Amino acid sequence: MTTAMKAPLEFPARETPDFSEGEVYFIGNATTVIRYGGFTILTDPAFMHRGGYADLGHGIYTRREVDPACDLTDLPWLDIVVLSHFHGDHFDEVSLRELNPQLPIISTFHAIGELRAHGFERGHALDTWESIPAVKGEAQLRITAMPGKHAPDPLAAMFPPVMGTMFDFSRGRERLFRLYITGDTLLHDRLHDIAIRYPGIDLALVHIGGAMLLSTMVSMTGVQGVRAVEIVRPHVATPIHYNDFSVFASGLDDFKKAAEASTPATEFHYLMHGDTYRFRRNA
Repeated sequence: MTTAMKAPLEFPARETPDFSEGEVYFIGNATTVIRYGGFTILTDPAFMHRGGYADLGHGIYTRREVDPACDLTDLPWLDIVVLSHFHGDHFDEVSLRELNPQLPIISTFHAIGELRAHGFERGHALDTWESIPAVKGEAQLRITAMPGKHAPDPLAAMFPPVMGTMFDFSRGRERLFRLYITGDTLLHDRLHDIAIRYPGIDLALVHIGGAMLLSTMVSMTGVQGVRAVEIVRPHVATPIHYNDFSVFASGLDDFKKAAEASTPATEFHYLMHGDTYRFRRNA
């Protein structure tokens, strides 16, 4: 397997990393804090409160229905932000206003261009299958853009490009943990390529919700999310992005029902806002 690789991001080691376990803290929608091997990563920052409206482009707004579990000012020290795409429910006005503009952000070329216009100068744009490494003391992390499809072909040009993300944590030549985030994607053929190129996924965070825009579904339903799990075959799968905004039409119960009927060798774990999933590396 070959992928394009950018120059590494280098971070000072502030403490001795714990390689035995890590955690995912679920803030809401697609916003999580991932901590492992000394790295702290924020995904898809959206911190507006219930009743706020997020801009989805083309004059379309969606209302936030559930408060985030915390405010941006409550977060720990961050190393990296990873963004699946530039929509107002994934990088909202609060984040544009309050997030440190010196943080490195990894996303699509479209998103990095939009963020640069808002003063975020440390953007790193990735093509599909392209990677950027990060180094923090003896801990290493490779972040790779996975294929995603945010809308069916007739409407694809109206929606921003989206990427999934693969995180490979390692120490030296030893890979320790592999974490995959689907991003806002529909089911598509290249999910099978992910399963081939990246076997042995330890944990998958699956964006569901069945979001409807312009009478078109633009994120997976619960049933489709379980089908994606069956394709990529992670050891553990956790659905996120399921009830925060008014555009969602398929909730967590849909995923749970489909998961009960599924037969992959995957453990399903469920998070509510403010929950933390703690994981241990596979020996």
